[in-house]
Amino acid sequence: MRFMYIVTSSQPMKGPSPALMEAMQKISEREIKAGRMIDNGGLMPLASGARVRIVDGELSVIDGPFIEAKEVIGGYAIFELRDKAEALAMAKEFMQLHLDHMPGWDGTCELRAFATPGVDGACEVDAKSAVAAHA
Repeated sequence: MRFMYIVTSSQPMKGPSPALMEAMQKISEREIKAGRMIDNGGLMPLASGARVRIVDGELSVIDGPFIEAKEVIGGYAIFELRDKAEALAMAKEFMQLHLDHMPGWDGTCELRAFATPGVDGACEVDAKSAVAAHA
């Protein structure tokens, strides 16, 4: 199963400590070598972003920073793992690095399984029907 980890924090965004960066690099190298980690990365501050949204049928663009942001996504990782139990174990190991190397930091690692056709609760689209309808 493929999982995305989304790391958020309500604290002002600041980069990870050098010790945390080193620890995350080691775990990333291990997981990439094992074939479990597909991608990962940190995200730039909200000031460099934008939101495109629809409200009352109208598209609007809002440049960052976003005043209403209570939690900020600081980074993500994508893993290919056996099941949710393995995904939870990996998330706990990753968050333990934060406890060990950034005392006082508060945050969350949300893990979400990717939707897979044929799996209960997945968003399924019949691509052939959609293409035929637009032809």
